[in-house]
Amino acid sequence: MGATRVELIVSNGTARITLDGPETRNALDADAAADLRAVCAEIDNDAAIGAAIITGTAPAFCSGADTRVLDALRSARPDEVYDGLDELYSAFRRFGRLSVPTVAAINGAAVGAGVNLALAADLRIVAPDAVLASGFARIGLHPGGGHLYLLARAGGIGAAAAAGVFAQAITADHAVAMGIAWTSVPAADLLRVAERSVAHLAADPALARALAATLRRTAADAAAWDHAVEIERARQMWSLSRPGKEG
Repeated sequence: MGATRVELIVSNGTARITLDGPETRNALDADAAADLRAVCAEIDNDAAIGAAIITGTAPAFCSGADTRVLDALRSARPDEVYDGLDELYSAFRRFGRLSVPTVAAINGAAVGAGVNLALAADLRIVAPDAVLASGFARIGLHPGGGHLYLLARAGGIGAAAAAGVFAQAITADHAVAMGIAWTSVPAADLLRVAERSVAHLAADPALARALAATLRRTAADAAAWDHAVEIERARQMWSLSRPGKEG
């Protein structure tokens, strides 16, 4: 089974990140997580970039953590589980702390950690067949990476409960109605609409970065996300170690 590559294209002040692993529906493993962190550093270090868009190779946005990674962690030592989870967490947390405004162009399913990645963006635009599915509880796994916090931050406690606890999928229509996504557009128009939404930011990177910094300080509590990560981590590690719960 193939691995996910992380591709970066920079054009006219806009960085486009593409998760490219159609065989795994753009799942994240340690290498992909490291590549995403490296891409984020490259964007931050280029003062000519004013915005970033993240998407996935069709037909999915991101199916979450590669199942092979989770399977390996089930039998690992606690310190290895901690570090292995942290490698995955660090990828979407790093994306969520880019110095430029970010848009997730959600072209298909976002599952598990893929939901975290989508919710780490400042703005979400969805295709009509996009779906955000927590996925964790259905396979006997506690959410991680601040999953419930990110759901509540984007859509309120009701959305966090429905998706993260009661395992209800959030469709494109639901996402827009709850304010989790800004708008839904035909899949063929998704990237064009995303690029149009950041055109003014790409043209003025200094202002874009100032706006991102202010938004993150006033509307998104980074410390609360950090706190949620640690609360969820212990319970996720416990759920991974339970006998007979291999998903």
